[in-house]
Amino acid sequence: MVKNNLFAGKEISCGPLIIAHRGASAHAPENTLAALQMAVETQADGVEFDVRLAKDGVPVVIHDETLARTALRKGKIADFTSVELGKIDVGSWFNTKYSKRANSAFGRETIPTLAQAMQQLHGFGGLIYIELKVCDGVFRELSEAVCGIINKSPILPQIIVKSFKLAVIPEVRNHIPDIQTAALFEPTILDYLRRRRHIIARARECGADQISLHRSLITPKLASLASELQMPVTVWTVDDPAWLKRCRKLGIKALITNDPVKMLNARRF
Repeated sequence: MVKNNLFAGKEISCGPLIIAHRGASAHAPENTLAALQMAVETQADGVEFDVRLAKDGVPVVIHDETLARTALRKGKIADFTSVELGKIDVGSWFNTKYSKRANSAFGRETIPTLAQAMQQLHGFGGLIYIELKVCDGVFRELSEAVCGIINKSPILPQIIVKSFKLAVIPEVRNHIPDIQTAALFEPTILDYLRRRRHIIARARECGADQISLHRSLITPKLASLASELQMPVTVWTVDDPAWLKRCRKLGIKALITNDPVKMLNARRF
């Protein structure tokens, strides 16, 4: 288990840390360079984004397995090379869906590679959560490709790798022993585990440093147990400022939000 705690240097007295989900995705197309830049400009405490493997084995920044939702076209990410994906518009849908926040520049946003995202965040002082989206059992290939890029980055100490596929965690540790990791859990985990406390047991078994929970999973008892075991907790996805008070009460270290602007403003009061 990694000894250093990234949260220690980012503690905020009024807490919790505000992490921009897929960049500042309430204000710019998710998982684009524009959304990442906006998260930086809003002075979020951290940024979160997703990566998948393109056809040529290059990690690219996108959430969905297909292009249907954000590119408005057919096709799976795995069927295109990173160069091809880098020419596909994934910003115009945002302008159509959120007309009040539309920006003509968003129409020029395409699917960035992980390397491009890391370059965009060069100089950013906050935490960087990279979620590995695994499909078709390629977690080893994805883990190796991601580690090959982030291991060269000067902001490596700020990075937390996370995934719902818990096998990713020991895999990335194999490539970067000191990497910070987080085990991700969604509500359906309760279909398999009898008690919430078993969530922490699963996270510890795979060697995770932290746990990242859907907001519906957190309870005072679970938060207390995680604190006792020195496992920082992040909750997602939270856009209601009322959660700020709850996070302070439960000792939640960070929350992931689509709207870091709103949450940061609320935290000041």
